[in-house]
Amino acid sequence: MMGPMDGTVQEILGSNTRRVDQALERLLPGPEERPASIHQAMRHSVFAGGKRLRPTLCMEAARIFSADGQLPEGIEDLGAALEMLHAYSLIHDDLPALDNDNLRRGKPTCHVVYGEAIAILAGDALQTLAYETLAGLRCCASRGIEIVERIARATGTVEGMIGGQVLDLEAEERTPTAEMVEAIHRAKTGALFRVSLECGGIYAGGAQEDIERLHVFGRKAGLAFQIMDDVLDLTQDSAQLGKTAGKDAASEKATWPAVFGIERSVEDAGRLIGEALQALEPYGGKAAPLQAIARYLVERTH
Repeated sequence: MMGPMDGTVQEILGSNTRRVDQALERLLPGPEERPASIHQAMRHSVFAGGKRLRPTLCMEAARIFSADGQLPEGIEDLGAALEMLHAYSLIHDDLPALDNDNLRRGKPTCHVVYGEAIAILAGDALQTLAYETLAGLRCCASRGIEIVERIARATGTVEGMIGGQVLDLEAEERTPTAEMVEAIHRAKTGALFRVSLECGGIYAGGAQEDIERLHVFGRKAGLAFQIMDDVLDLTQDSAQLGKTAGKDAASEKATWPAVFGIERSVEDAGRLIGEALQALEPYGGKAAPLQAIARYLVERTH
């Protein structure tokens, strides 16, 4: 396992985080706006920290197709919508009926602070606000419709985020298989990861072959990311992770290390990132930020 992220990735994530956080601050209702309880709960989860990885993947994918290397106008709203969807999924994932976790990003989870009812509604509200934001994207209508369609599919039940969560629940206390674990990871985590890249490319006007390359990159990098999440759950403590360590093993979750062991899991993650990087080779130096982030995914310690 390598050390913390290098300066390049830190700079990329930091710059994009600031831009997305400004958009989120503008888009989310204020903490005192009635009904204040749900708006505070939404903001508790959205602004609890986090790397803003999915918005960054979206924005850096868009940058590849920019003639001057600048981000397209309004891309931060697309990134913010993706972050809202991610936050909603985490709120619901942490609920007692699902993973029953009390710690997220080093802070008490939403239901611990605001109660289960408000937490459920806060997740629902973030999802609806995300689609309201997507409806107002500053791109041509045909691109906007395709973005909404892809995101809806990626967060749905057929090979999407919700379907992956169901597979994860149903796999508990069953002997995990490689096929089972890969299906869970590609849907529960990988689908939103992958679609963030695809939608960044679509927003910036990438051609169909470009979106397909981003799809391949996202599919492989997303699986590598979740494999390393599984490894870190076994090798790091709660303070380092910002969430409850050892939870997967205690819950008998279907994870990559449960099937292949830690050493093989690390090797598989590295191989997948290598294959992901190959998909971006046609873009040369324009893809350098995404390539740096991909390497970080398998080198991170939290």
